[in-house]
Amino acid sequence: MKLVNGKEVTVRRYQEKDAEAIVSLIRRNFLEVNVKDYGEKAMRALAESHDVNWFKGVVSHSNVYVFCVGDEIAGVGAISSFWGSLTESILLTIFVLPELHGNGIGRYIIQTLEQDKLFLRADRIEIPASITAVGFYKKQGYDYKNGINELDDEGHYRLEKFNVKKGVE
Repeated sequence: MKLVNGKEVTVRRYQEKDAEAIVSLIRRNFLEVNVKDYGEKAMRALAESHDVNWFKGVVSHSNVYVFCVGDEIAGVGAISSFWGSLTESILLTIFVLPELHGNGIGRYIIQTLEQDKLFLRADRIEIPASITAVGFYKKQGYDYKNGINELDDEGHYRLEKFNVKKGVE
């Protein structure tokens, strides 16, 4: 458990029973937060495509962490190998309940993912960042991949961080 801006936040590994609540949290972010940058039509389509089956696909190749305030799931974050690489990883599916944005839970998610074995073994970690979240990730030490400050075909900025702690004990 960690105290984050006065809220007790617990972290645990994903359990199958969490899927529906996590999908709901993600969809809320699309429809309440990301809609400001991407528009309602695009976010409705994204919300429809991000269902429990989609999330189970993420879980099948990622280490997924769930962050709770009391019994409520307040955030989620995942890390995976980047296309099967042993030296590169990718942070995925990082979301916090909209009403809890700005409380430090996102920062706690990043700190947790950066302690995962897939982060620790990687030389480079990438994040596909929404327009909405790019500023947050930059504050966490991530920067534009190859210095390119442009949206990709999926509407994300590609950010990266090099693991300077790798191999240091």
